[in-house]
Amino acid sequence: MSIIVTDQGFESFEDPAQWIPSDHTINLPSDTDPARLSDLLHGMELVRVDFPSFADGRGFTLARLIRQNGFQGHLRAKGHVIADQYAMARRSGFDDVEIDDDLAARQPEDQWLARANWQAHDYQSRLRGIAA
Repeated sequence: MSIIVTDQGFESFEDPAQWIPSDHTINLPSDTDPARLSDLLHGMELVRVDFPSFADGRGFTLARLIRQNGFQGHLRAKGHVIADQYAMARRSGFDDVEIDDDLAARQPEDQWLARANWQAHDYQSRLRGIAA
């Protein structure tokens, strides 16, 4: 089973994946060619980007490019995203993160919630504010 992580923690709300038709959903591997994004995203409402390893950051780049392409639908990181990466996932454009039960047991909800205030801890914005 999967756990959906949001800014409120481990959610038990109705998952958008349950009501979005499968032909409007796409799962993208981390090695998806960015040049193909426009074609792949056409007509999609839910995009899941796979993270095969917590050390594979290509999904963050894909998320940013997907949002820059104008995608307004639901964008989800799926797989081996760890709690320490939650803020980066949200900043890069993901709406939530889908993890498996094993990862949720190793990194309980409180570890994810510690990073849920991702907008308040953006060091780059703080630095720009100091320099301005």
